[in-house]
Amino acid sequence: MREDRIVDYSDYRETLELVRDRNEGALSPFTFICVTLILILMGGLTLYSASYPEAISKGLPHYYFILKQGIFALLGLFAAIIINYIPEKWLKISSYLLLALSFILLLLTLFSPFGVSVMGARRWLDLPLIPSFQPSEIAKLALILFLSTFFSDENFKKYLGWYYLIPILIILVFSALILMQKAYTTTILFLLTGLILCLSGGFKLRYIITFVAFLTPPALFLLLSESYRVKRIASFLFPGLDPTGLEWQVNMSLSAIKEGGLFGKGLGNGYYKLGSLPEVQNDFIFSSFAEECGFVGIFILFILFFLFMVLGMRACQRERIRNKFFSNLALGITMMIIIQVLINIFVVTGLLPPTGIPLPFFSQGGTNLFVIIIECGLLYRVIKDSVKVRNG
Repeated sequence: MREDRIVDYSDYRETLELVRDRNEGALSPFTFICVTLILILMGGLTLYSASYPEAISKGLPHYYFILKQGIFALLGLFAAIIINYIPEKWLKISSYLLLALSFILLLLTLFSPFGVSVMGARRWLDLPLIPSFQPSEIAKLALILFLSTFFSDENFKKYLGWYYLIPILIILVFSALILMQKAYTTTILFLLTGLILCLSGGFKLRYIITFVAFLTPPALFLLLSESYRVKRIASFLFPGLDPTGLEWQVNMSLSAIKEGGLFGKGLGNGYYKLGSLPEVQNDFIFSSFAEECGFVGIFILFILFFLFMVLGMRACQRERIRNKFFSNLALGITMMIIIQVLINIFVVTGLLPPTGIPLPFFSQGGTNLFVIIIECGLLYRVIKDSVKVRNG
């Protein structure tokens, strides 16, 4: 008579879970590369579709804007590849150098003849031998690198008082310089990212709340000191107040999104980009994308950004104990890009007052795309490192 045997499946389950985790981890870097490249490709196609009518109307080749964007994209990809071979120690050292460089560039933009003003905003720097660019975009990357380096050093926690003021002073000084360029939304994005990193780095919540409370009165004063900002807020709070101005822009944006329907009109077949949508290749490019790609295209875009966020935050969590520099880096980059995406989409759908902020990977702006791709290169490095640690 055969004896009954009790089979212990616990070791078998643990082995299966280990294999599953390793397979999932091994796919993370590859998945991130696919998501990033798809976003770059979708952004390029959308920008070409949105910008070629304006290029033709100005007597330029139909590929003029996408060619400029493509050059910055290639430069960004080249820089992102190089970054993956730079030792971590040199990345930390370069954070201080990049912070100093961006500070000098911001000063040159504001107080030198190389600064360029467009529509009242002095945000561009036109130096000899290189294309004009926006130093504020470089400053955003510099802030993430600096704060990631600063908070990865455990020695700072041994000090109290004035030592804690170093990151706060850095955030305030750079925010003031960006604000002087009349880039109000970029300043808010800069502050939010900085405060998130400070909170993650060990600042107590009450310090952050005190800092925000301290900034609120001057921020409101600056917000209300410019008539165009007051007009934007009033138009947002009281629909119908400016039906032919700012409200018209949002209404056209919503109409374009609605016209897209389920599958869209097809890439290149949009109508609203022909003059109805303001800044269609910049701030309102999402509306043009929605008209031509429909709800299905919007759904795919949201899935891609959601995957981007999940991969970034997962890498941040995995590196939290072992490598705080990489963990902070993943957090700062992920939050900077996702917050920018949310602000842009909220604006074009009327959930926030109209303001100028590009949609990452999509909007025209070589500097923005160049920096974002570099940030993706850094984030890929963190994801790859976190997978190595997890798999042992």
